[in-house]
Amino acid sequence: MASENAAARRVVHVIDDDEGLRESLAFLLRSAELEVRSFDSAKAFLDILPDATLGCVITDVRMPDISGIELLRRLKALKIGVPVIVITGHGDIALAVEAMKIGAADFFEKPFDDDLLVSSVRVALQQQADQTKRGAERADIEHRISTLSPREKDVLAGLIEGRANKQIAFDLGISPRTVEIYRANLMSKMQAGSLSDLVRMALLVEMPGSAQPSER
Repeated sequence: MASENAAARRVVHVIDDDEGLRESLAFLLRSAELEVRSFDSAKAFLDILPDATLGCVITDVRMPDISGIELLRRLKALKIGVPVIVITGHGDIALAVEAMKIGAADFFEKPFDDDLLVSSVRVALQQQADQTKRGAERADIEHRISTLSPREKDVLAGLIEGRANKQIAFDLGISPRTVEIYRANLMSKMQAGSLSDLVRMALLVEMPGSAQPSER
């Protein structure tokens, strides 16, 4: 329930030039306790970026001026990683597949199942929330790594490779006791409660593990 409440605070942007379908989708989503903003064109939606509170986008694939396919391309070019669910008409499967190749999260043919659409939206919102959380965590870890000294980074790289203190000491030309001191310091700076926690953080930011010998 908590995850659903978190998802509900994110905005679903409905884009369709068909006013009837647009209002129907908005009613369906609000009935599911989701926050909705509606747009009669892709241009109207793009005009509010990047200030929009993004959760996910539902767009018709066929619209005048800027189609759903073109909208996907523009969002990709703008590096806006919002999940996009595409609505297609009968016979538009080829366009739906093209949309998926560009990066659409899901597609539905008209007439679509209301419950399945709402479920897809919830999944997209949760994925977006998780991605935002991971991004914030990654930025925090990268900041912690930036506070490490060059030698502490060397020791961290050795730990990521699974090397024992003695092996790291040999590779770096320092004593095992000195490695222990560096290890304690970097554990504190990284706010790691255990070695597994430290490795998890390093893997999250894809830090390369390679301890290189250097001067004492």
